[in-house]
Amino acid sequence: MQFRLRLAHLYPRIMDTYGDRGNAITLRRRCEARAIDLIVDGIEIGDDVDLCEYDLLFIGGGQDREQERIAADLRARGAQVRAAIEHGLPALAVCGGYQLFGRTYQPGAGRELEGIGVFDMHTVHPGDGVPRCIGNLVAEWEGAAIVGFENHGGRTYLGNGAQPLARVIAGFGNNGEDGTEGARYGNAFGTYLHGSVLPKNPALADRLIELALERKYGERIPLEPLDDTFEQQAHEDAVAIAIRDHRRQRVTRLPLVGRLMRRLA
Repeated sequence: MQFRLRLAHLYPRIMDTYGDRGNAITLRRRCEARAIDLIVDGIEIGDDVDLCEYDLLFIGGGQDREQERIAADLRARGAQVRAAIEHGLPALAVCGGYQLFGRTYQPGAGRELEGIGVFDMHTVHPGDGVPRCIGNLVAEWEGAAIVGFENHGGRTYLGNGAQPLARVIAGFGNNGEDGTEGARYGNAFGTYLHGSVLPKNPALADRLIELALERKYGERIPLEPLDDTFEQQAHEDAVAIAIRDHRRQRVTRLPLVGRLMRRLA
């Protein structure tokens, strides 16, 4: 049976400050390696599309000026996005896109931006006088590690209706205070991780593909294993860098920390 999926890539020309389009490329290539046809549609401001017709959704990161450019258009699509996610649409929102998938984002200067409320959270930028959250990050996700590079001024705080995507081992995560990284609601994932995140974390990429296939075809479809030698090396190198960058800092009390530290000793 020939499987076919459609990915809606929101604002690829605007929300790509840190090369986040690499996530869409990774999804396409991992699908192609398994003979899954993944059609990627770039959706820009003003494009007339029905997001409910897609099987995957992705939005990358951008600075405050990019977020201001897309905010009104994204709000106009908000009801459609929320409806699709309520019906199980897998989505990945990164950094600036992640912030606008929350309820509000207050930039360091200027007016507050209203988000689309996929995630019960709000984000506040404390201003230019406060250091940004920059560096390599490793977090515990489903008993394993996810890694990436974070660079954000905003501090995100989850509400009672949001679950963190992962728990910080080394780095800042949502706000540098509560040990949370990202958010999850249904099959929607939000994260501050760049890098791009999916090439370094093939398990997360495959999870999105599996969820999309199950939603479309009504059954769990196991993915054929791929040779992830280079991906795993990149993953392990990123973990090592993050741990070494932050090993003098206090980290969250997680069993995974000890295992990772022993591997890197």
